Amino acid sequence: MKVLLVNGSPNGAGCTATALGIVAKELNDAGVKTEVFNIGKKVSGCMACFACAKNKNNRCVIDDEVNKFLALAETADGFVFGSPVYFASGSGQMNSFLDRAFFVARNTLFPHKPAACLVSCRRAGASSALDNLNKYPTISQMPLVTSRYWNIVHGTTPDEVKQDAEGVQVMQYIGRNMAWLLKNIEAGKKAGVVPPTMDKGARTNFIR
Repeated sequence: MKVLLVNGSPNGAGCTATALGIVAKELNDAGVKTEVFNIGKKVSGCMACFACAKNKNNRCVIDDEVNKFLALAETADGFVFGSPVYFASGSGQMNSFLDRAFFVARNTLFPHKPAACLVSCRRAGASSALDNLNKYPTISQMPLVTSRYWNIVHGTTPDEVKQDAEGVQVMQYIGRNMAWLLKNIEAGKKAGVVPPTMDKGARTNFIR
């Protein structure tokens, strides 16, 4: 089993990375492999060209970090998406990244794979930012992994994040709950339990 942890911060070693590292340690301690993927500083937004829908190859026509991630997603069993809080939302890079990744593969690479979202903030805006991130897995048939409180850490530096005792524990519970759910899914597969089949998507437009 392997979990792909996505760092949506332009800072590859900041507060968000620290939070993801805490989650990764718990997963590793439970016998689950992990890989951290940094989306970097430059991620283009979706151009609404629909080339991915026409090609159906699980790749975006813009060949950047999104496609590198999608290649890794093919063999991942679960995901953790982390972002700093910018103006009460996820980072601009993270939102552009998720828009494209999920538009390409939300019906192919992501269904029935557990996901957790987490955010790092100095003070406020974390709840709305977390809600922003949660929209992606919850529209993609992904079981959402939760903790004992909202998936949030506070601090302006990695050291301050580590001093957020409750936030650290929240991150630890994310890792433990993710590992537990993955093991249950694996046990279910061995017992012959298969994911539900997906019908062709129904679309309703409200303009007649």
